[in-house]
Amino acid sequence: MVSKIIIFVFHILLCLEFRLTKGQTRIKAGYWYSGSNFPVANINSALFTHLICAFAPVNSTSYQLSLSASDEEHFSNFTNTVKKKNPSVTTLLSIGGGGANYSTFSSMVSNSSYRKSFIDSSIKLSRLYGFQGLDLSWVSASTSTDMSNMGVLFEEWKGAIDLESRNSSQTRLFLTAAVPYSPNLDSTRYPIDYMQHYLNWVHVLAYDFHTPTRLNFTGAHAALYDPSSTSNADYGIGTWINGGLSANKIVLSLPFYGYAWTLVNPANNSIGAPASGPAITNGGDMSFKDIKDYISTSGAKVMYNATYVVNYCSTGTSWIGFDDVEVVKIKVSYAKKSNLLGYCVWQVSHDDNWVLSQAAASWIWILY
Repeated sequence: MVSKIIIFVFHILLCLEFRLTKGQTRIKAGYWYSGSNFPVANINSALFTHLICAFAPVNSTSYQLSLSASDEEHFSNFTNTVKKKNPSVTTLLSIGGGGANYSTFSSMVSNSSYRKSFIDSSIKLSRLYGFQGLDLSWVSASTSTDMSNMGVLFEEWKGAIDLESRNSSQTRLFLTAAVPYSPNLDSTRYPIDYMQHYLNWVHVLAYDFHTPTRLNFTGAHAALYDPSSTSNADYGIGTWINGGLSANKIVLSLPFYGYAWTLVNPANNSIGAPASGPAITNGGDMSFKDIKDYISTSGAKVMYNATYVVNYCSTGTSWIGFDDVEVVKIKVSYAKKSNLLGYCVWQVSHDDNWVLSQAAASWIWILY
């Protein structure tokens, strides 16, 4: 009798798990950035369900996507190349990025004819190069007008994607967006209702909370938690969900990079220690691979802080905060427990022999 009960309960759990995941792929995504000079052929695409090619710029007068000759070469072959190692991987084309011209995007979303030019161009280019989705990365949007117009863009974009799919009998393109860790800005808010209705999912950029160019003390730039501040992933995810975005439309972004600070006093090397700026050029930004190389050559001891969920190390006046394997696993576990759709990494070229990607991908989504 007991054995029958156990079998029955196990069957129910399997059914619940099937209902949770049926028709919905858990996202294990990664961005590839054309400026990284990392060959597309070197991407270990078997570790990802989705790969995102970044970034396509927008022409400031035509509002169409406009690629340089070198980007066109890489982008046109991206999908075919990554599918050689993983035929089932889904590819998306990301538009904009951190260096996108604010005025161009703000102008584009404000005018119906400009939006149509942008939308038609994005669909045409994605089909031409074999991408299966489009990703908007306009993180500099900052006014209530921008947000209102962005919502209209999402509505029109989704409508055009649906129409194109019906007319061409091709699979409907995915539509996603990269967004800050919280929808609430100083004087405005992201158009959550439009995002909930028209986007397949969003990539929540839960990092760059603290950087050595902005603060005179060390900090966990991608803190999962922070008891003394709202600048952390858990708080941001909560504001998106409380604002009306479903957890199963949220993909948590993981940074495969860290920041190097210059300590004022080498003996004071904890999180929050006084600092005097970046320890290296480029604002202190270091890829995970470079950080691991530095640790190997310097002999720095890697520490873990459970309060913020971050790793750090220091030698002399140099202090580096970053996410190592244990932190990545904890963040992926957090995404599961929070019923998020998955995770996304920035960027794949920063990994060190794919150890972070493997750590994230090896964790199996289970029912909580």
